[in-house]
Amino acid sequence: MQFTDWGLIDYLEAWDKQRNIVEKVLAAKGTAQDEQQIIFCEHPHVYTLGRNGKANNLLVNDEFLKSIHATYYHVDRGGDITYHGPGQIVGYPILDLGRWQLGLKQYIFNVEEIIIRCLSDYGISTGRLDGATGVWLDAGTPKARKICAIGVRASHFVTMHGFALNVNTNLEYYRHINPCGFVDKGVTSMQQELGHSISLHEVKNTLQKYFSEIICK
Repeated sequence: MQFTDWGLIDYLEAWDKQRNIVEKVLAAKGTAQDEQQIIFCEHPHVYTLGRNGKANNLLVNDEFLKSIHATYYHVDRGGDITYHGPGQIVGYPILDLGRWQLGLKQYIFNVEEIIIRCLSDYGISTGRLDGATGVWLDAGTPKARKICAIGVRASHFVTMHGFALNVNTNLEYYRHINPCGFVDKGVTSMQQELGHSISLHEVKNTLQKYFSEIICK
């Protein structure tokens, strides 16, 4: 298992690199060259809509997107619309679930658990919301707010796309969408909850620890 950090990278470039890695993992299944990766990165401002998402959950037009230096793409992951930007850790685990003896639902549950434990280390209490993927604060209450979105695609049990954890994210960009299709729930970040900025490098190390404990055991 390899942990890789792409740093700040254009969304389309990262998407293309993911597909290339997935093809290599599929071609090398069951061989010594079957090297799987967990990739961390950040993206410039971008909105992405999942394959079953609703386009009207983007609340602004192309001209407005240009004015806020953001792009928009319809992509091949699950889930609805979300935002990626600087200060947010995006994780792209490219894993052969068969090798780790995981079904897709259990895999998503495990990714949620990794985020929940990571945030607990920072004193942020989170959990799951019935009927919705991702990690939430005050789930099941009128104050429910999402801190991590999850959207995954699997091809022959090899995953791509992944999660987006708001660390020092500019939450103003969420005002231009119905995040993950919700019109009655908020979003938050580690910085918002703790009142100060957080080291992304430190959070990545914590995530790596829990990936190793929960999935790559």
